[in-house]
Amino acid sequence: MSQPRHCPAVLIAAPASGQGKTTVTAALARLHRNLGRKVRVFKCGPDFLDPMILERASGAPVYQLDLWMIGAEESRRLLWEAAGEADLILIEGVMGLFDGTPSSADLTRHFGVPVLAVIDGTAMAQTFGALALGLARYQADLPFAGVLANRVGSLRHAQLLEGSLTEGLRWYGGLSRERGIELPSRHLGLVQASELNDLDARLDAAAEALGASCDAALPPPVAFAEPEPQASAASLTGVRIGVARDEAFAFTYGANLDLLRKLGAQLEFFSPLHDRELPAVDSLYLPGGYPELHHHALAANAPMSEAIRAHHALGKPLLAECGGMLYLLDALTDVAGERAELLGLLPGEATMQKRLAALALQAVELPEGTLRGHTYHHSLTSTALEPIARGLSPNGGRGNEAVYRLGRLTASYVHFYFPSNPDAAAALLRP
Repeated sequence: MSQPRHCPAVLIAAPASGQGKTTVTAALARLHRNLGRKVRVFKCGPDFLDPMILERASGAPVYQLDLWMIGAEESRRLLWEAAGEADLILIEGVMGLFDGTPSSADLTRHFGVPVLAVIDGTAMAQTFGALALGLARYQADLPFAGVLANRVGSLRHAQLLEGSLTEGLRWYGGLSRERGIELPSRHLGLVQASELNDLDARLDAAAEALGASCDAALPPPVAFAEPEPQASAASLTGVRIGVARDEAFAFTYGANLDLLRKLGAQLEFFSPLHDRELPAVDSLYLPGGYPELHHHALAANAPMSEAIRAHHALGKPLLAECGGMLYLLDALTDVAGERAELLGLLPGEATMQKRLAALALQAVELPEGTLRGHTYHHSLTSTALEPIARGLSPNGGRGNEAVYRLGRLTASYVHFYFPSNPDAAAALLRP
Protein backbone atom coordinates (compact mmCIF):
# COMPACT_ATOMS: atom_id res chain seq x y z
CA MET A 1 0.00 0.00 0.00
CA SER A 2 1.43 3.37 -1.03
CA GLN A 3 1.29 6.58 0.99
CA PRO A 4 -2.07 8.40 1.04
CA ARG A 5 -2.59 11.38 -1.21
CA HIS A 6 -3.49 14.69 0.39
CA CYS A 7 -5.80 17.27 -1.16
CA PRO A 8 -8.00 20.07 0.23
CA ALA A 9 -11.63 18.90 0.14
CA VAL A 10 -15.12 19.71 1.41
CA LEU A 11 -18.54 18.15 1.01
CA ILE A 12 -21.26 20.72 0.29
CA ALA A 13 -24.42 19.69 2.14
CA ALA A 14 -27.67 21.31 3.31
CA PRO A 15 -30.58 20.80 5.72
CA ALA A 16 -32.83 19.77 2.81
CA SER A 17 -33.18 19.65 -0.96
CA GLY A 18 -33.81 22.98 -2.66
CA GLN A 19 -31.32 24.99 -0.59
CA GLY A 20 -29.09 25.63 -3.61
CA LYS A 21 -26.30 23.06 -3.16
CA THR A 22 -25.64 22.79 -6.89
CA THR A 23 -25.53 26.56 -7.39
CA VAL A 24 -23.08 26.97 -4.51
CA THR A 25 -20.92 24.00 -5.55
CA ALA A 26 -20.78 25.31 -9.11
CA ALA A 27 -19.92 28.81 -7.87
CA LEU A 28 -17.11 27.45 -5.71
CA ALA A 29 -15.77 25.34 -8.56
CA ARG A 30 -15.79 28.24 -11.03
CA LEU A 31 -14.31 30.63 -8.44
CA HIS A 32 -11.31 28.42 -7.75
CA ARG A 33 -10.95 27.48 -11.43
CA ASN A 34 -10.83 31.18 -12.34
CA LEU A 35 -8.04 31.53 -9.77
CA GLY A 36 -6.01 29.02 -11.77
CA ARG A 37 -6.64 25.99 -9.57
CA LYS A 38 -7.51 22.53 -10.84
CA VAL A 39 -10.84 21.55 -9.31
CA ARG A 40 -12.39 18.08 -9.29
CA VAL A 41 -16.07 17.84 -8.39
CA PHE A 42 -18.06 14.76 -7.40
CA LYS A 43 -21.78 14.26 -6.87
CA CYS A 44 -23.00 12.23 -3.91
CA GLY A 45 -25.66 9.72 -4.96
CA PRO A 46 -27.36 9.10 -8.31
CA ASP A 47 -27.84 12.15 -10.53
CA PHE A 48 -27.35 13.10 -14.18
CA LEU A 49 -28.29 16.78 -14.36
CA ASP A 50 -26.20 18.29 -11.55
CA PRO A 51 -22.97 16.77 -12.94
CA MET A 52 -23.61 18.43 -16.33
CA ILE A 53 -23.62 21.85 -14.63
CA LEU A 54 -20.66 20.98 -12.41
CA GLU A 55 -18.57 19.80 -15.36
CA ARG A 56 -19.05 23.17 -17.04
CA ALA A 57 -18.18 24.96 -13.81
CA SER A 58 -15.01 22.99 -13.08
CA GLY A 59 -13.83 22.09 -16.59
CA ALA A 60 -13.30 18.45 -15.55
CA PRO A 61 -15.39 15.26 -15.60
CA VAL A 62 -17.78 14.74 -12.67
CA TYR A 63 -18.38 11.28 -11.20
CA GLN A 64 -20.73 9.87 -8.57
CA LEU A 65 -19.72 8.88 -5.03
CA ASP A 66 -21.97 6.63 -2.97
CA LEU A 67 -21.35 3.94 -0.38
CA TRP A 68 -24.07 1.65 -1.79
CA MET A 69 -24.52 2.13 -5.55
CA ILE A 70 -20.89 2.92 -6.34
CA GLY A 71 -19.46 1.21 -3.25
CA ALA A 72 -16.89 2.33 -0.70
CA GLU A 73 -13.89 0.91 -2.55
CA GLU A 74 -14.79 2.35 -5.96
CA SER A 75 -15.55 5.72 -4.30
CA ARG A 76 -12.14 5.52 -2.61
CA ARG A 77 -10.47 4.87 -5.97
CA LEU A 78 -12.14 7.89 -7.57
CA LEU A 79 -11.14 10.19 -4.71
CA TRP A 80 -7.58 8.85 -4.58
CA GLU A 81 -7.13 9.41 -8.33
CA ALA A 82 -8.57 12.93 -8.10
CA ALA A 83 -6.29 13.76 -5.16
CA GLY A 84 -3.30 12.99 -7.37
CA GLU A 85 -4.13 15.77 -9.83
CA ALA A 86 -6.38 18.33 -8.15
CA ASP A 87 -5.77 21.43 -6.04
CA LEU A 88 -9.28 21.14 -4.58
CA ILE A 89 -11.95 18.42 -4.35
CA LEU A 90 -15.59 19.44 -3.99
CA ILE A 91 -18.34 16.89 -3.32
CA GLU A 92 -21.96 17.95 -3.72
CA GLY A 93 -24.18 16.12 -1.24
CA VAL A 94 -27.64 14.71 -1.90
CA MET A 95 -30.96 15.67 -0.24
CA GLY A 96 -30.51 16.78 3.37
CA LEU A 97 -27.20 16.06 5.09
CA PHE A 98 -28.53 13.16 7.19
CA ASP A 99 -31.26 11.95 4.82
CA GLY A 100 -31.21 8.47 3.28
CA THR A 101 -29.24 5.32 3.89
CA PRO A 102 -26.41 5.80 3.16
CA SER A 103 -26.53 9.58 3.62
CA SER A 104 -24.15 12.37 2.70
CA ALA A 105 -23.11 12.37 6.37
CA ASP A 106 -22.22 8.68 6.14
CA LEU A 107 -19.97 9.41 3.15
CA THR A 108 -18.25 12.36 4.78
CA ARG A 109 -17.53 10.41 7.97
CA HIS A 110 -16.26 7.40 6.00
CA PHE A 111 -13.67 9.44 4.08
CA GLY A 112 -13.02 12.18 6.63
CA VAL A 113 -14.12 14.99 4.29
CA PRO A 114 -15.44 17.97 6.30
CA VAL A 115 -18.93 19.34 5.65
CA LEU A 116 -19.54 22.83 4.30
CA ALA A 117 -23.19 23.44 5.16
CA VAL A 118 -25.24 25.53 2.74
CA ILE A 119 -28.34 27.11 4.29
CA ASP A 120 -30.93 29.15 2.41
CA GLY A 121 -30.98 32.42 4.33
CA THR A 122 -34.20 33.71 2.78
CA ALA A 123 -36.46 35.34 5.39
CA MET A 124 -34.09 34.28 8.17
CA ALA A 125 -31.79 35.99 10.67
CA GLN A 126 -30.65 34.52 14.00
CA THR A 127 -32.39 31.19 13.36
CA PHE A 128 -29.69 30.63 10.73
CA GLY A 129 -27.22 30.05 13.56
CA ALA A 130 -29.50 27.51 15.24
CA LEU A 131 -29.77 25.48 12.03
CA ALA A 132 -26.01 25.67 11.50
CA LEU A 133 -25.29 24.50 15.05
CA GLY A 134 -27.74 21.62 14.70
CA LEU A 135 -26.09 20.39 11.51
CA ALA A 136 -22.63 20.67 13.05
CA ARG A 137 -23.44 18.94 16.35
CA TYR A 138 -26.16 16.40 15.46
CA GLN A 139 -23.53 13.66 15.06
CA ALA A 140 -20.53 13.94 17.36
CA ASP A 141 -18.06 12.37 14.92
CA LEU A 142 -19.05 14.47 11.90
CA PRO A 143 -16.15 16.49 10.44
CA PHE A 144 -17.46 20.04 9.95
CA ALA A 145 -15.77 22.86 8.04
CA GLY A 146 -18.25 25.71 8.36
CA VAL A 147 -21.34 27.39 6.93
CA LEU A 148 -22.19 29.26 3.74
CA ALA A 149 -25.41 31.23 3.28
CA ASN A 150 -27.34 31.10 0.03
CA ARG A 151 -29.90 33.61 -1.34
CA VAL A 152 -28.67 36.46 0.83
CA GLY A 153 -30.67 39.67 0.37
CA SER A 154 -28.13 42.38 1.26
CA LEU A 155 -24.85 43.11 3.01
CA ARG A 156 -26.76 43.80 6.22
CA HIS A 157 -28.59 40.47 5.84
CA ALA A 158 -25.26 38.67 5.45
CA GLN A 159 -23.93 40.38 8.59
CA LEU A 160 -26.97 39.19 10.58
CA LEU A 161 -26.50 35.63 9.37
CA GLU A 162 -22.78 35.63 10.13
CA GLY A 163 -23.39 37.13 13.56
CA SER A 164 -25.82 34.34 14.45
CA LEU A 165 -23.09 31.68 14.36
CA THR A 166 -21.93 30.33 17.73
CA GLU A 167 -19.39 27.89 19.18
CA GLY A 168 -16.70 28.92 16.73
CA LEU A 169 -18.52 27.86 13.56
CA ARG A 170 -16.68 29.28 10.56
CA TRP A 171 -18.44 31.64 8.14
CA TYR A 172 -17.59 30.81 4.52
CA GLY A 173 -19.48 33.74 3.03
CA GLY A 174 -22.80 34.23 1.31
CA LEU A 175 -24.23 34.03 -2.18
CA SER A 176 -26.80 36.64 -3.18
CA ARG A 177 -30.26 35.85 -4.52
CA GLU A 178 -29.63 37.54 -7.89
CA ARG A 179 -31.69 36.07 -10.72
CA GLY A 180 -28.67 35.81 -12.97
CA ILE A 181 -27.11 33.27 -10.59
CA GLU A 182 -29.92 30.78 -9.93
CA LEU A 183 -30.07 27.69 -12.14
CA PRO A 184 -33.46 26.88 -13.76
CA SER A 185 -35.10 23.48 -13.32
CA ARG A 186 -37.81 21.20 -14.69
CA HIS A 187 -39.53 18.03 -13.46
CA LEU A 188 -36.43 15.80 -13.16
CA GLY A 189 -34.26 18.51 -11.64
CA LEU A 190 -32.04 21.12 -13.26
CA VAL A 191 -32.29 21.98 -16.93
CA GLN A 192 -29.52 20.28 -18.94
CA ALA A 193 -26.35 22.34 -19.28
CA SER A 194 -26.56 22.21 -23.08
CA GLU A 195 -29.93 23.99 -22.96
CA LEU A 196 -28.63 27.04 -21.06
CA ASN A 197 -27.11 29.47 -23.53
CA ASP A 198 -26.06 31.78 -20.69
CA LEU A 199 -24.70 29.10 -18.38
CA ASP A 200 -21.09 30.31 -18.39
CA ALA A 201 -22.24 33.86 -17.70
CA ARG A 202 -24.32 32.59 -14.77
CA LEU A 203 -21.39 30.59 -13.41
CA ASP A 204 -18.98 33.50 -13.68
CA ALA A 205 -21.50 35.82 -12.02
CA ALA A 206 -22.01 33.34 -9.18
CA ALA A 207 -18.24 32.93 -8.75
CA GLU A 208 -17.70 36.68 -8.68
CA ALA A 209 -20.51 37.21 -6.16
CA LEU A 210 -19.19 34.45 -3.91
CA GLY A 211 -15.62 35.69 -4.20
CA ALA A 212 -16.71 39.12 -2.99
CA SER A 213 -17.96 37.61 0.29
CA CYS A 214 -15.18 35.11 1.09
CA ASP A 215 -11.41 34.98 0.89
CA ALA A 216 -11.31 31.90 -1.42
CA ALA A 217 -8.76 30.21 0.85
CA LEU A 218 -8.42 26.46 0.39
CA PRO A 219 -9.77 24.20 3.14
CA PRO A 220 -7.33 21.94 5.03
CA PRO A 221 -6.07 18.88 3.12
CA VAL A 222 -7.71 15.49 3.55
CA ALA A 223 -5.76 12.21 3.34
CA PHE A 224 -7.14 9.79 0.74
CA ALA A 225 -5.92 6.20 1.00
CA GLU A 226 -5.06 4.13 -2.05
CA PRO A 227 -7.81 1.59 -2.89
CA GLU A 228 -7.35 -2.14 -3.20
CA PRO A 229 -6.77 -3.27 -6.82
CA GLN A 230 -9.89 -4.58 -8.54
CA ALA A 231 -9.91 -7.31 -11.17
CA SER A 232 -12.57 -8.38 -13.68
CA ALA A 233 -12.57 -11.07 -16.34
CA ALA A 234 -15.13 -9.18 -18.43
CA SER A 235 -14.20 -8.24 -21.97
CA LEU A 236 -15.85 -6.27 -24.78
CA THR A 237 -12.80 -6.24 -27.02
CA GLY A 238 -13.76 -5.30 -30.55
CA VAL A 239 -17.45 -4.79 -29.73
CA ARG A 240 -18.94 -1.69 -31.34
CA ILE A 241 -21.63 -0.15 -29.12
CA GLY A 242 -23.96 2.55 -30.38
CA VAL A 243 -24.81 5.01 -27.58
CA ALA A 244 -27.78 7.36 -28.04
CA ARG A 245 -26.79 10.93 -27.18
CA ASP A 246 -28.81 14.07 -27.96
CA GLU A 247 -31.40 16.36 -26.38
CA ALA A 248 -33.74 13.42 -25.73
CA PHE A 249 -31.16 10.89 -24.46
CA ALA A 250 -28.41 12.34 -22.29
CA PHE A 251 -28.54 10.56 -18.93
CA THR A 252 -25.34 8.52 -18.96
CA TYR A 253 -22.87 8.01 -16.15
CA GLY A 254 -19.34 8.89 -17.21
CA ALA A 255 -18.18 5.86 -15.23
CA ASN A 256 -20.38 3.61 -17.39
CA LEU A 257 -18.80 4.84 -20.60
CA ASP A 258 -15.31 4.67 -19.06
CA LEU A 259 -15.91 1.04 -18.10
CA LEU A 260 -17.14 0.04 -21.57
CA ARG A 261 -14.01 1.59 -23.10
CA LYS A 262 -11.79 -0.04 -20.47
CA LEU A 263 -13.29 -3.44 -21.37
CA GLY A 264 -12.31 -2.85 -24.99
CA ALA A 265 -15.56 -1.58 -26.53
CA GLN A 266 -15.62 1.01 -29.28
CA LEU A 267 -18.34 3.59 -28.57
CA GLU A 268 -20.23 5.20 -31.44
CA PHE A 269 -22.53 8.06 -30.45
CA PHE A 270 -25.63 8.73 -32.51
CA SER A 271 -28.82 10.79 -32.32
CA PRO A 272 -32.24 9.14 -32.55
CA LEU A 273 -33.59 12.65 -33.08
CA HIS A 274 -31.37 13.90 -35.88
CA ASP A 275 -29.57 10.96 -37.53
CA ARG A 276 -31.27 9.03 -40.32
CA GLU A 277 -29.35 5.80 -39.81
CA LEU A 278 -27.47 3.85 -37.18
CA PRO A 279 -23.68 3.66 -37.20
CA ALA A 280 -22.24 0.20 -37.91
CA VAL A 281 -22.56 -1.34 -34.42
CA ASP A 282 -22.96 -4.71 -32.74
CA SER A 283 -25.00 -3.45 -29.76
CA LEU A 284 -27.18 -0.49 -28.79
CA TYR A 285 -27.39 1.43 -25.52
CA LEU A 286 -30.38 3.77 -25.15
CA PRO A 287 -29.96 5.72 -21.88
CA GLY A 288 -32.54 7.89 -20.17
CA GLY A 289 -33.35 11.50 -20.83
CA TYR A 290 -36.35 13.54 -21.93
CA PRO A 291 -38.06 11.66 -24.78
CA GLU A 292 -41.39 13.13 -23.62
CA LEU A 293 -40.17 16.57 -24.71
CA HIS A 294 -39.30 15.27 -28.19
CA HIS A 295 -41.69 12.35 -28.77
CA HIS A 296 -43.25 13.82 -31.93
CA ALA A 297 -39.81 14.39 -33.48
CA LEU A 298 -38.72 10.87 -32.52
CA ALA A 299 -41.88 9.46 -34.11
CA ALA A 300 -41.28 11.48 -37.27
CA ASN A 301 -37.77 10.07 -37.79
CA ALA A 302 -38.99 6.94 -39.58
CA PRO A 303 -35.58 5.87 -41.00
CA MET A 304 -34.05 5.75 -37.50
CA SER A 305 -37.06 3.86 -36.16
CA GLU A 306 -36.71 1.27 -38.90
CA ALA A 307 -32.96 0.96 -38.29
CA ILE A 308 -33.45 0.22 -34.58
CA ARG A 309 -36.24 -2.26 -35.34
CA ALA A 310 -33.95 -3.99 -37.84
CA HIS A 311 -31.15 -4.12 -35.24
CA HIS A 312 -33.49 -5.89 -32.83
CA ALA A 313 -34.82 -8.24 -35.52
CA LEU A 314 -31.26 -9.44 -36.17
CA GLY A 315 -30.98 -10.53 -32.52
CA LYS A 316 -28.39 -7.92 -31.59
CA PRO A 317 -28.12 -6.68 -27.98
CA LEU A 318 -30.12 -3.60 -27.01
CA LEU A 319 -30.13 -2.12 -23.50
CA ALA A 320 -32.70 0.61 -22.79
CA GLU A 321 -32.98 2.55 -19.52
CA CYS A 322 -35.91 4.72 -18.40
CA GLY A 323 -36.37 7.24 -21.24
CA GLY A 324 -34.71 4.75 -23.56
CA MET A 325 -37.35 2.19 -22.57
CA LEU A 326 -40.16 4.69 -23.24
CA TYR A 327 -38.80 5.09 -26.77
CA LEU A 328 -39.24 1.33 -27.32
CA LEU A 329 -42.93 1.32 -26.39
CA ASP A 330 -45.91 1.51 -28.73
CA ALA A 331 -46.66 5.10 -27.68
CA LEU A 332 -45.86 7.88 -25.23
CA THR A 333 -48.28 10.57 -23.99
CA ASP A 334 -46.93 13.78 -22.44
CA VAL A 335 -48.48 15.77 -19.57
CA ALA A 336 -50.48 17.87 -22.04
CA GLY A 337 -52.16 14.74 -23.40
CA GLU A 338 -50.19 14.76 -26.67
CA ARG A 339 -49.64 11.17 -27.83
CA ALA A 340 -47.01 9.92 -30.26
CA GLU A 341 -46.49 6.41 -31.60
CA LEU A 342 -42.91 5.25 -31.14
CA LEU A 343 -40.85 2.11 -31.92
CA GLY A 344 -43.32 -0.59 -30.87
CA LEU A 345 -40.60 -3.03 -29.82
CA LEU A 346 -42.10 -3.35 -26.34
CA PRO A 347 -45.87 -3.84 -26.11
CA GLY A 348 -47.51 -1.12 -24.06
CA GLU A 349 -47.73 2.63 -23.56
CA ALA A 350 -46.45 5.22 -21.11
CA THR A 351 -48.08 8.40 -19.83
CA MET A 352 -46.25 11.27 -18.18
CA GLN A 353 -47.47 12.32 -14.74
CA LYS A 354 -47.27 15.74 -13.13
CA ARG A 355 -45.90 14.17 -9.95
CA LEU A 356 -42.96 11.91 -9.25
CA ALA A 357 -43.87 8.27 -9.91
CA ALA A 358 -40.82 6.54 -8.41
CA LEU A 359 -37.53 7.41 -6.72
CA ALA A 360 -35.31 4.72 -5.21
CA LEU A 361 -31.96 3.01 -5.31
CA GLN A 362 -32.27 -0.40 -6.96
CA ALA A 363 -30.46 -3.75 -6.96
CA VAL A 364 -31.61 -6.04 -9.77
CA GLU A 365 -30.77 -9.74 -9.92
CA LEU A 366 -30.50 -10.50 -13.64
CA PRO A 367 -29.51 -13.79 -15.30
CA GLU A 368 -26.19 -12.06 -16.07
CA GLY A 369 -25.63 -11.07 -12.43
CA THR A 370 -26.73 -8.41 -9.96
CA LEU A 371 -26.47 -4.78 -11.06
CA ARG A 372 -27.07 -1.75 -8.87
CA GLY A 373 -28.52 1.56 -9.93
CA HIS A 374 -31.46 3.83 -9.29
CA THR A 375 -34.89 4.82 -10.60
CA TYR A 376 -36.33 8.33 -10.93
CA HIS A 377 -39.24 9.01 -13.26
CA HIS A 378 -42.51 10.86 -13.79
CA SER A 379 -44.19 8.36 -16.13
CA LEU A 380 -46.37 5.30 -15.65
CA THR A 381 -46.14 2.37 -18.07
CA SER A 382 -48.76 -0.25 -18.86
CA THR A 383 -47.69 -3.52 -20.49
CA ALA A 384 -48.85 -7.11 -20.51
CA LEU A 385 -45.25 -8.30 -20.72
CA GLU A 386 -44.03 -10.32 -17.74
CA PRO A 387 -40.79 -9.02 -16.20
CA ILE A 388 -37.75 -11.26 -15.89
CA ALA A 389 -36.70 -9.51 -12.67
CA ARG A 390 -37.63 -6.72 -10.28
CA GLY A 391 -35.44 -4.25 -8.43
CA LEU A 392 -35.07 -4.14 -4.68
CA SER A 393 -34.38 -0.89 -2.84
CA PRO A 394 -32.07 -0.86 0.22
CA ASN A 395 -34.14 2.00 1.65
CA GLY A 396 -37.51 0.32 1.11
CA GLY A 397 -38.48 3.23 -1.15
CA ARG A 398 -40.93 3.12 -4.00
CA GLY A 399 -39.40 1.16 -6.80
CA ASN A 400 -39.23 -2.60 -7.28
CA GLU A 401 -38.88 -1.72 -10.94
CA ALA A 402 -39.60 -4.38 -13.55
CA VAL A 403 -36.96 -5.47 -16.05
CA TYR A 404 -38.31 -6.70 -19.38
CA ARG A 405 -36.62 -8.90 -21.96
CA LEU A 406 -37.45 -9.83 -25.53
CA GLY A 407 -34.63 -11.77 -27.20
CA ARG A 408 -31.47 -9.68 -26.67
CA LEU A 409 -33.50 -6.58 -25.77
CA THR A 410 -33.38 -5.62 -22.08
CA ALA A 411 -35.41 -2.65 -20.85
CA SER A 412 -36.25 -1.12 -17.49
CA TYR A 413 -36.83 2.14 -15.66
CA VAL A 414 -33.61 1.39 -13.76
CA HIS A 415 -30.52 3.42 -14.60
CA PHE A 416 -27.77 0.84 -14.10
CA TYR A 417 -24.34 1.72 -12.72
CA PHE A 418 -22.13 -0.61 -14.77
CA PRO A 419 -19.05 -0.64 -12.47
CA SER A 420 -21.22 -2.23 -9.75
CA ASN A 421 -20.84 -5.48 -11.75
CA PRO A 422 -18.62 -5.18 -14.86
CA ASP A 423 -19.21 -8.82 -15.82
CA ALA A 424 -22.99 -8.41 -15.84
CA ALA A 425 -22.82 -5.12 -17.74
CA ALA A 426 -20.56 -6.63 -20.37
CA ALA A 427 -22.84 -9.65 -20.77
CA LEU A 428 -25.83 -7.40 -21.50
CA LEU A 429 -24.05 -5.73 -24.41
CA ARG A 430 -21.81 -8.53 -25.72
CA PRO A 431 -23.02 -10.05 -29.04
